Amino acid sequence: MGNMCNECMARVPYATLIATIMCCLGVGIFCGTMYRGATLCALMMDQVFHLHLGWLEAVQLVFASIGACMAALGFMILCVGCLATGATRHKVYRAWRSRVGGRISCAVFMTIIYILQIAWLLIFAFLIITTLIFTIFWGLCSNPRVQSLDECIDFTQFSFMFPNNTRVQDMQVCGPQEVKLFCKDFVEKAEVMFILATAAAMLVILSLIHYLMCLSANYAHIRDHEKFQELQELQYLQDAVDPDSSQPGMGTLGSHRGKDRF
Repeated sequence: MGNMCNECMARVPYATLIATIMCCLGVGIFCGTMYRGATLCALMMDQVFHLHLGWLEAVQLVFASIGACMAALGFMILCVGCLATGATRHKVYRAWRSRVGGRISCAVFMTIIYILQIAWLLIFAFLIITTLIFTIFWGLCSNPRVQSLDECIDFTQFSFMFPNNTRVQDMQVCGPQEVKLFCKDFVEKAEVMFILATAAAMLVILSLIHYLMCLSANYAHIRDHEKFQELQELQYLQDAVDPDSSQPGMGTLGSHRGKDRF
């Protein structure tokens, strides 16, 4: 039982597994918080500024699609890592064609991950700007004169960001009802959502970097598998001829199995 357990543990790609957990956790938090944040933004624009932004509903569907695609990609890379780890690699990539296919799959996934890395960096930059904007909104809400309803929150200087037919009254947040809706119900909750989404995007970026390292290591292991196999056969022949003899560097061949769990 102990040998079977050790053999099963040697087949687990721990580095890829950790990256998959990080990716799924980050994408799950990102999609959930961004879906909620987009809902709050749509309600804020509708109830406070009297603007209906229909494209926000499409953005919510995009977030759900991103979550499903990233989860599927993570599990596919995990499968590639399992095939390229331990004794599984010695069985799967025994033939020349299988080794070529394994190297091509690793190269394709590295290209996809590299493109996703750039996309998530852009998402991270967008979230930083969005979080900064909502932090400024929360600073406006914290103004004592706004809290005492002596002043309105005036957005008329940003009229270029509103549609041309927007009324001046709709660009101002006045009265206890609108101030409560804007500050307490929307800005305060949305800011927390966007902060969590920013942290989740950072976690996804770290997991993608981790994926690139794991795929690069698996690519190298698959490419060098034939060389390791030939060296092991030479070692076996040498041990069969003279078990007491040793050659410098040949005793380290058995340690490769413990260093390829990517």
